Amino acid sequence: MRIPAQSVCTAIRGDIVSGVYERGTRLTEDLLARRYGVSRVPVREALRTLEAEGFVVTRRHAGACVAEPTEQDAADILEIRALLEPLAAARAAQRRTDAHLKVLRGLVRLGQERSRRGGAEELRSLDGWFHETLAKASGSPDLITLLTQLRHKIAWMYVAEPQAAPTETWAERAAVVDAVARGDGERARALAALHVERSVAAHRPRRGARAGRVRGSQHPVNTVSARN
Repeated sequence: MRIPAQSVCTAIRGDIVSGVYERGTRLTEDLLARRYGVSRVPVREALRTLEAEGFVVTRRHAGACVAEPTEQDAADILEIRALLEPLAAARAAQRRTDAHLKVLRGLVRLGQERSRRGGAEELRSLDGWFHETLAKASGSPDLITLLTQLRHKIAWMYVAEPQAAPTETWAERAAVVDAVARGDGERARALAALHVERSVAAHRPRRGARAGRVRGSQHPVNTVSARN
């Protein structure tokens, strides 16, 4: 069975983001092919995609390695997010479907309920789902792709501290959804910008770890081959 390069790319990216492959780690095609139970062809395609996304760099005499972003790179990622998420909210106000709105309102209700009961990990999951749905509601494939890549990079470069006031955070998101429901693009943009600005304070840069260490993968691709 041929494993799609997209699946291999998703697995390698996930392991980079979660720290299985630390910054500066060399990524050889043979090692990755054995690790994920696939041939070298999808691995090679996946590495090209990850290099285009900025997760991998090709070094002379070393080949593909996990990128080592600078502090400025990390700061730029948050600044780009602060520009694109409000744009997504504004477009969502004009292009969202009833299905998008139903999911957004459901997530807000869940977020408000869970924020009163605690559970940082569940709130973090709901947070990602909310922003992913808002991006999809923009109706712009390119914007959705960019925001998805930004979320991956932010998770790679930053540790998100537990929200100090989660009920307020979800109240802000509820206000964004209300503006989207009314078709008020400018208000949705302004509220989303304020929400992003406040959330930046909860992001702490990850420290660069010692290069070369590889831990156990959490993203198997071809588990049949991996067991054999």
